[in-house]
Amino acid sequence: MATPVQMPKQGNSVEECLIVEWSAKVGQAVSEGDLLCTIETDKASFEVTAPASGKLLRTFFDEGELAPVLINIAVIGEDGEDADQFAPEGKGGAVAASADPAPEKASAPAAVEAAPVRVDAPAKIGELRVSPRARSAAAEKGIDPAMLQGSGPHGRVTSSDIAAAASSGMAMTPAAAAIAAASGMVAGAGTGLGGRVRASDLVEAGSVASVAPVGMVEAIAPKEVKYTGIRKLIGERMMQSLENHAQLTLNSSADASALLSFRKKVKASGESLGLPNITLNDMVCMVVAKTLPRFPELNAIFDAAGERVLQYSQVRLAVAVDTPRGLMVPVVNNAHAMTLSQLALSIADLAGQCKGGSIDPDLLQGGTFTITNLGSLGVESFTPVINTPQVAILGICSIEQKAVPAADGAVKWQPTMGLSLTIDHKVVDGAPAARFLRAVADGIANFDLLLA
Repeated sequence: MATPVQMPKQGNSVEECLIVEWSAKVGQAVSEGDLLCTIETDKASFEVTAPASGKLLRTFFDEGELAPVLINIAVIGEDGEDADQFAPEGKGGAVAASADPAPEKASAPAAVEAAPVRVDAPAKIGELRVSPRARSAAAEKGIDPAMLQGSGPHGRVTSSDIAAAASSGMAMTPAAAAIAAASGMVAGAGTGLGGRVRASDLVEAGSVASVAPVGMVEAIAPKEVKYTGIRKLIGERMMQSLENHAQLTLNSSADASALLSFRKKVKASGESLGLPNITLNDMVCMVVAKTLPRFPELNAIFDAAGERVLQYSQVRLAVAVDTPRGLMVPVVNNAHAMTLSQLALSIADLAGQCKGGSIDPDLLQGGTFTITNLGSLGVESFTPVINTPQVAILGICSIEQKAVPAADGAVKWQPTMGLSLTIDHKVVDGAPAARFLRAVADGIANFDLLLA
């Protein structure tokens, strides 16, 4: 008997998912547990596997289509079995091409139009198609997907293509990848660490290219990147945030000496004491989590429709994470009640799930305050955009040496961390926001006392 394949429900907040890539083709034999397709929510990507063994008789949604959760997206069975009975509403007429077509059935009534045959469109010239898992693997292994011929549908680069490229020694250093992309040179024998191809290992593809005259620049067609999926969603949410909040950013700084001293001790003795890898970001998150309960006007969400502000005593700390698929903001619940080690482990676990594309969408909901960190990238000051429907977000900036007056009247150099706080001025005034920012700075400067 034929078995339908349902779009899985990825968390309580997800209503539909995007079909990113069909790994199995119609007519292909599959075994239970084999990968059928990759799907994507507005937060993360997941894999859908075969619930039974047989042939993939039908797929009801194309790549790039949105499908509601718990709806049938495909059918697995044997030749001759009826797949139409599982077709969702509005999808019954589409007949997918099959490598082994089923026997012809009796002619349909004349009043029914002939069903159209799905024809896969070729990929556009210059268009790079890369699955989310492949993009993540490429970034990890230092491989430029643009240099590969994908084995997936429409030439899509898959994770298996990345693995094959890595095993063949195509992993490149960032400098080599940049030169190869600009010049058309290809990888020679890798002499770098782990067999990586360095810039000096690149060789000409075919004959040596002629040198253009000085001042002449060869025209290179731009790479087309589709503005879809999570990138489009991030953009829409940023615009929604700017439209719905009266955003005001306050900039300050804090003495980072205590943080750096504590971090040095953790690196020196943390492993022997059984401590996790505690970062500067974890420590600032700890300060914010302990400070927020004293400032409920910032630990809040704004219900614009109901014209009310909901202030929370518990801190549901949202922490921005940079991933190959874009920005994700997982939430640490009850962060105010955690020890530093517990908080560091929670943040690391959630960040790992985001980067691996396995995060439960429910873990990306319900935050009351957000922290975003660009300090590791050398940013000294910036304007964080509020994570709707929250009313405030704190940006962590880089640590710079700053001249400050010493107790004896002289001037000393002090490591200073920049802090950028954006508030919704519709519901939060500047004075309480400034007091919160000052309290956070004091907590950073006296981090050892905060732990006590």
